[in-house]
Amino acid sequence: MAEVFIPEKITVHLGAPDSYASNVSVTFPDYIKNVASSEIYPTWSDNAIRANVYAQISFALNRVYTEYYRTLGYDFDITNVTAFDQAFINGREIFENISQTVDEIFNEYIRRIGSVEPLFAQYCNGVGSTCEGMSQWGSEELGKSGTPPIEILKTYYGSNIEIVRNTPVRGIRASYPYRTLTVGSVGDAVVSIQNRLNRISVNFPDIPKIANPNGFFGEDTRDSVKTFQKIFNLEQDGKVGKATWYRIQYVYNGIKQLNSIFSEGISPGEIEKQFPEYLALGSEGSGVYTVQYFLSVVSEYVDTVLRPPIDGYYNEVTAESVRSFQQTYGLVVDGIVGEQTYSALFDAYEGIINSDSYIYLSPHTKPYPGYNIIFGSTDPNVSEIQKYLLELSKAYDAIPEVEQTGVFGVSTRDALIAAQELFGLEPNGIIGALTWNTIANEYNDIIDGKLVNDMQYPGYVIG
Repeated sequence: MAEVFIPEKITVHLGAPDSYASNVSVTFPDYIKNVASSEIYPTWSDNAIRANVYAQISFALNRVYTEYYRTLGYDFDITNVTAFDQAFINGREIFENISQTVDEIFNEYIRRIGSVEPLFAQYCNGVGSTCEGMSQWGSEELGKSGTPPIEILKTYYGSNIEIVRNTPVRGIRASYPYRTLTVGSVGDAVVSIQNRLNRISVNFPDIPKIANPNGFFGEDTRDSVKTFQKIFNLEQDGKVGKATWYRIQYVYNGIKQLNSIFSEGISPGEIEKQFPEYLALGSEGSGVYTVQYFLSVVSEYVDTVLRPPIDGYYNEVTAESVRSFQQTYGLVVDGIVGEQTYSALFDAYEGIINSDSYIYLSPHTKPYPGYNIIFGSTDPNVSEIQKYLLELSKAYDAIPEVEQTGVFGVSTRDALIAAQELFGLEPNGIIGALTWNTIANEYNDIIDGKLVNDMQYPGYVIG
């Protein structure tokens, strides 16, 4: 539950959720065309048709984004029963003007300003039935009077909504990472679970808060998971398998009312980093804009990364910028933005915008590797940070010496915490982007002869 996307296909259950009816999979535009042709009249004003189509798209995307039915154990995304979802008549005739409208706006949806998830845009006909959402016949009255679609929607859903455009299209992927998360697991899936458990704990105070949801599955995360499992009658093993994963998501959806017009909303800070789509020569749109912007920011601080134009077109200049980034960060140099390249680029960008100081990266230091380095880690980047800390210990008495072993042990943690305290960082013993960049900057200052005692020759010609 990270990126909002338009599914290539959506699976519709032709009956009530617990009925033995069959499922059909159709392309998302075809699904919306069918719903719109079943719910409204083609003779309505264009303004009203568009407002209703926006509501129908957002309603369906909310079901997909929250995995509403899949968290309940079903193998479909939505039903065709209006008591639960939207009308869908398999094989029905599609009206031409509605089809054209859907083709224009099928990748646009409504959301609350400041939230991520598509609005659960409830609606009813407004004559035989009423609801908290949009009145379909009321929307037609507004449309006939010349009210634009966005103003029709604001009339019923409130003024704090906006239309998101150019949403990426891809196949549906289940949020469950298909591996059991347990003590020692790391990554975005762990961050997702930690954030959700912390929000759930507001309503269920017996669940202990996870103090630092940093993507490392430690004992505090295990204890929180076990308490959740106890409350919701799951096997209390402290591990997040498929059953626990989807129960956490189901409870989280319910608490935040994500399947309601009155949703608490998901803020951008609550989601894991988003991989929009594979991008390569010829790609265009919002995903390319995002990547170009990230590259542009990184290029300001990392000399070996070339600055691309920010125009939304993935041409050879952008591909060369991507290749320079991949070369700098030790990735496969293919000029294509896949999930690994996007993740490293996001981390590099995030490290820069989260830093309080100017990030000066020289040939003496490596860029932030793109992931948290924690106690017990063993990889070349541990050795690298140990080298920086060892040099800093010679200049600052508060930082104890550390050996360059490549193993993140007790002495490395002590030196790291001392450095974090000295430089005004959170002393958490974790090497994130801000900690890495700050220590690298200080190391650069020493190597370049900028940090010297009074009256000491600085090591370079002044003039």
